[in-house]
Amino acid sequence: MKLDSIIRGATILTLDRQRPTAHSMGILDGRIAGFDEELEGCTAESIDDFAGFGGATIVPGFIDAHCHTTWWGLGLSAVDLDPARGLDALYALLARETARLADEPDEWVKGTGFNHKHHDGRFPDIRRLDEITGERPMYLRHVSGHLSITNSATLRLAGVFEPGFTNPLGGAVLRGSDGYPTGVIEESAQSLIQNLLLPYSVPQIVQALDDATTRYAEQGITSFTEAGIGAGWIGHSPIEVQAYQQAHRDGRLHARAQLMPTLDALRPLTSHPADMHGTGHGNGIDLGISAGFGNDWLSLGPVKVFMDGSLLGATAAVTEDYCGHPHNSGYLLDSPQSYRERVTDAYRAGWPIALHAIGDAAIDLAAEIIIECQDTFGRNALPNRIEHFGISRPDQVALVARAGIAVTPQAGFIGPLGDQFAQLVGSDRESWLYRGQSLVDAGVIVAGSSDLPVADNNVRRALQSSVDRKTENGLVLGGPEEGLTPEDALRCYTEGAATATGTIDSRGTLARGKLADFVVLSGSPLTATDIGTLDIIATGVDGRFSFDSRALTK
Repeated sequence: MKLDSIIRGATILTLDRQRPTAHSMGILDGRIAGFDEELEGCTAESIDDFAGFGGATIVPGFIDAHCHTTWWGLGLSAVDLDPARGLDALYALLARETARLADEPDEWVKGTGFNHKHHDGRFPDIRRLDEITGERPMYLRHVSGHLSITNSATLRLAGVFEPGFTNPLGGAVLRGSDGYPTGVIEESAQSLIQNLLLPYSVPQIVQALDDATTRYAEQGITSFTEAGIGAGWIGHSPIEVQAYQQAHRDGRLHARAQLMPTLDALRPLTSHPADMHGTGHGNGIDLGISAGFGNDWLSLGPVKVFMDGSLLGATAAVTEDYCGHPHNSGYLLDSPQSYRERVTDAYRAGWPIALHAIGDAAIDLAAEIIIECQDTFGRNALPNRIEHFGISRPDQVALVARAGIAVTPQAGFIGPLGDQFAQLVGSDRESWLYRGQSLVDAGVIVAGSSDLPVADNNVRRALQSSVDRKTENGLVLGGPEEGLTPEDALRCYTEGAATATGTIDSRGTLARGKLADFVVLSGSPLTATDIGTLDIIATGVDGRFSFDSRALTK
């Protein structure tokens, strides 16, 4: 048999328990044709030999089960606020950007990656921002994604100074003791600013996807789930799927995409009375299209539902107050009854659900709704999920395991954000933060993810954080007992993520008949002293290289 290619010269960690390792892999029509002795007598159009890279190791392609690709791609052209240390340095960055835009009167000042930890816990003074930007609109994203910072000119455009203005449900325009806005906007109130920018055009989104997924390939990411499209403050256009389709057609989508419509993007549907579990009514999208629709490159996933805020912003709904924030236990973004009704309407129409729940109070409600839907209507096409599962009590771990609910914690948060998290929850709750081994021990489906751009999507760094759980200041978050083995960490970003996204039949492990999606690393993640120091030599999707460092040296 003549194959398209044979990959050899590296140790192949398949993560397939029937054949854990191999040394050569054949590829035909974008799928794995066999390994080692199964390739005897086969020829190939091309031979890719990695023997020149001592210790080269091939693993299944990394799957980022929760990220914000369009948001990050659009933000690549914004000012990076992360390097600024101290508000004076931040103001200088913004002043330079404002000056740069002097000949473009309609352009906004945009920034991304602001974290108050770099500024002694302080936020910019809106009056200083007004001095810098004047009447030019400004939009600065907090690293959490759940806060934004803006100036008076933008608030004026958004109607905040109009008589009778009230905060939208599930968010707030924060004000100082004098009643004047501070410029900080929480949660769903960000839509006040977003609505001034939306919708982005299809060509803009296509460019963002091209830019973002090119960088995904450089990180070994072959599949990802876009956690919210179409509506709400996380969506970028009501025809966002069209942009993904266009990017794929044009060869500008460099990783496989699963798209989560937001709950706000659904609308009431009426069908035959026998449909939708005998009611004829539910919430969905036109033609009754639901999760699983699509192909190996582009498909629909669960419905994304925001239930609470962020840990960094102390808006995630918890059962005990945040340390240093008396009488603040965060909040739900809507009423429990509203969530029950709206999520049930979507579930009844065939949609699996992915509920953003960071705080343990939000997790209580999320688990209750999912279990009630599963018990009443059975399972839908894909697993139901709790996104982040950030502050989870031991009883909640056992509950989601029994219910078969997948969770998507972000190990990549531990290094850059873990110290802030620990300070907010205190020592009594620290072990509840972004768990690792306790989830695996309980049998929970754990899907590795980045929540990019909240943290970067360097999977190798996240794998190391999964193992050692070290924060920037040297704290071992949750204690060493929460550290995963290197193999379990790797499985979270491959097999576990594929299981949670309902794609385990085609990816997540390397096996005959599965998609030829793989990463070539400079060493083994199972034995490396620091997984984060391994290099990405190449990334393959459909057996073709979406990234190849060898080409950069020719």
